[in-house]
Amino acid sequence: MTSAPDNRIDARDIRKSFGDNTVLKGISFTVPRGTATTIIGPSGSGKTTLLRSLNALDIPDAGVVRIGDVEADFSGKVPRDQLRDYRAQSGMVFQSHNLFPHKTVLENVTEGPLIVQRRPADQVRAEAVELLGRVGLADKHDQYPSQLSGGQQQRVGIARALALQPKVVLFDEPTSALDPELVGEVLSVIRDLAVEGWTLIIVTHEIQFARQVSDQVLFTDRGVILERGTPAEVIDDPKEERTRQFLERILNPL
Repeated sequence: MTSAPDNRIDARDIRKSFGDNTVLKGISFTVPRGTATTIIGPSGSGKTTLLRSLNALDIPDAGVVRIGDVEADFSGKVPRDQLRDYRAQSGMVFQSHNLFPHKTVLENVTEGPLIVQRRPADQVRAEAVELLGRVGLADKHDQYPSQLSGGQQQRVGIARALALQPKVVLFDEPTSALDPELVGEVLSVIRDLAVEGWTLIIVTHEIQFARQVSDQVLFTDRGVILERGTPAEVIDDPKEERTRQFLERILNPL
């Protein structure tokens, strides 16, 4: 593997099937360092599978992904140590929080850096305290997930992902499991990360949020990227009829 000039993400010809169901049909795109890319599209279009493939939670059947200077070629079997290094480049924020219920907020955030990365405990704790303050949870260190609202749990999930010091943060529909009144607090945290220059890939159904936060929007349908561009190009002035139909249903529901 050779060094890349920056921490951008390059995905080339990503393919994934589950049995006879081909979900990703050769997807390629680039996310420049310090930018936010949102992925929109109908249910079943492959958005979550694409995100999980980038993180190698689902191993692609084929394709090459480079995050910074770490590359994984999924056309063959990726060696275990290389796969571990590759996965360490990204942090994942899930739909349903996926917090450890028996651990406190602070323990959830420090788990990965301590156990997986084996970093010094004092340093990890100090960083976790700072991160929890950044996501508005400075007073929740000793509480358990069951004592938090859904929005607070998701903000813990964001802090947990950032604690791993990833080069890219992946968000899988981070507001889909939240009550409507809690959506704004989570989107506000993500918006702040974009402003701070984190490299973000966000699967979302929040079109107005995608318009506000994105440098690049990808519209996926039936396992391919059908349209890509800036929010002004894809959301405000889509070229493809399928994109226009999708946005009309989302933005102007009956």
